[in-house]
Amino acid sequence: MLTEVDLFGIFVSPIAVYAVVAVFVTLIFRFLLWKLGALSWFWHIALFEIALYVCVLCLLVLYV
Repeated sequence: MLTEVDLFGIFVSPIAVYAVVAVFVTLIFRFLLWKLGALSWFWHIALFEIALYVCVLCLLVLYV
């Protein structure tokens, strides 16, 4: 697990770093699912994307 990150003299919580990284990982997954056509399988795409982001964030917190 990360410790506090020093960002120009301001200490930032590790969850903030994880949240930013999770956004980029979610965007990559979203792009891959869009290219494969898998996003059309879901009833509410925005709800799926938020759930995907939360899952990615949880996995990052648990395993990084």
